[in-house]
Amino acid sequence: MRDHDSTDVVVVGGGLAGLAAAALTARLGRRVRLLEKAGELGGRATTQTKDGYAFNIGPHALYRKGGGMRTLELLGIGPEGSVPLGSGAWAVRGGAKHALPGGFFSLLTTGLFGLAGKIELARLLGRVQSIDPEPLQGLTVAEGLERLAQRPEVRELIAAMFRLTSYGNAPRLQSAGASLEQLQLALSGNVLYLHGGWQQMVDELRKVALASGVEIESGARVDAVETASVAGATHVVRVADGRSIACAAVILALAPGDAAALLDGTARATVARWAADAVPIEAACLDLALARLPEPRSTFALGIDRPLYLSVHSAVARLAPQGGALVHVAKYLDPDEPADATRDQRELEQLMDLVQPGWRAHVVHRRFLPHVVVSNAVVRAAHRGLAGRPGPDVPGVPGLYVAGDWVGREGMLADASLSSARRAAEHCVRAVPALAVAA
Repeated sequence: MRDHDSTDVVVVGGGLAGLAAAALTARLGRRVRLLEKAGELGGRATTQTKDGYAFNIGPHALYRKGGGMRTLELLGIGPEGSVPLGSGAWAVRGGAKHALPGGFFSLLTTGLFGLAGKIELARLLGRVQSIDPEPLQGLTVAEGLERLAQRPEVRELIAAMFRLTSYGNAPRLQSAGASLEQLQLALSGNVLYLHGGWQQMVDELRKVALASGVEIESGARVDAVETASVAGATHVVRVADGRSIACAAVILALAPGDAAALLDGTARATVARWAADAVPIEAACLDLALARLPEPRSTFALGIDRPLYLSVHSAVARLAPQGGALVHVAKYLDPDEPADATRDQRELEQLMDLVQPGWRAHVVHRRFLPHVVVSNAVVRAAHRGLAGRPGPDVPGVPGLYVAGDWVGREGMLADASLSSARRAAEHCVRAVPALAVAA
C-alpha cells in the first residue's frame, strides 16, 4: 500500500474529543490523520456568528477545575473567558421569582424557603464539599436526595443545582454520587463562559493539531472500520470516496451508535452494547440575540419546580455587539417523559417574559432547538456512576479506542470528552510501536 494510504493512527470525528486526541497522539510522535464527515470541525462546540452575536449551540460552560481544562493545558491552550458572578440571579418556582440563595444574605432574604428550610439549606451548603460521593454512586438522584436533605423544598433546590451543573434531568437514572461530584466541582472552581463562543476552543485545538503534524480532512465520511482481533495486525479505514487507509490504531471520537455502525465482528458487538445502554441527555434550547436587555440586572434564572434555565451569557463573555445581549434559555428534558416541542418553546418564552419582560420587542435573531444532545449518555446509578462508563479501550480489539462525553471515568460533558481523548491518546501511543504499519 502506498505511503499516503497508511498512517500510524486514524482519528474519526473532529469534535473536541477527536481534535484533542489527534493533537496529543501526534505530539507523542505518531503519524495521525483525522477524518471529519462534516464540512467544518467542532461538532456541537461550533459557534455561529450573526451580526456580531456569537451563538453557541445552546448554553455552554467550561469547568475551571475540570479534566477538560487540564487536557487543554497539556496542549498549551488557555481558553479566554470570564466567570459568571452570583448577582442578578433568580430562583423560579410556581411562576414567581425569588432571590436564588448563593450566599448568606440572599439565603436570609429569599422568599423561596421558610425559616426551617433556610436553616437546613445553610447546614447542607456548609458541608456539601466534604460529603463523600462514593456511597451515593449507586443511588439515583431521586434516591440520593432523600439522604441529602429532609425537607422537600431543600431537596427541590439541590435537584435544580444537580440539573444546572450536570445539564441532566434524569432523576430516576442519573447517579446521585456523580451529580454530587459535579456540584462540588462547580462550587470549588466555578466555570468560564468563553469570549467569542466555543469556536475559540475549536480553532485553538485545530491550530495545535496542525502544528503537531496531524493531517486533517473535513468532508471525509468514513463508511467502515475493519478491525483486527489479534496483535500485530492492522486496521483498515474505508472512506466514502473509495480510499482505504491502513493504520495501526483507530480512535473513534463519535457518539456510541455512530461508532458501532462503522465496526465489524467483536468490536461491533461490544460497542453496540454500549450504544444500546446509553441514554442521551437532551435539552430544548431557545437562543436569543437582543438589541438590548430590558432588565440589565436580571442575568440568570434557575427553575426550581420546573427544569428550566436562563442566562445572559453576554453579561459575562464577549458574545454580542455593544449594547446588545445574547441570552440562552433551556429546558432540561427528562428521558422518561414525552417531549412536546410546542409546549417546551412556550415554557421557555414564558420564562423570558418573567425575567426579561418586553424582550420580544428587541429580538434581532432567535433560534429554537427542540432536541439538543447535551451529552451522549447519562451517568448511570446502575453502573455506579463514572466508574461504570466504557472505554477508552475496546476489549478484545487491540489498537481500537473510543473517546467522547460518554467515555471514561473522568468528568461529565466537555470534561469527559477532553479527558477521554487524553486517555485514548495515551493508550494508543503505548500500542502503536508494536502494531505500526510500515511506511
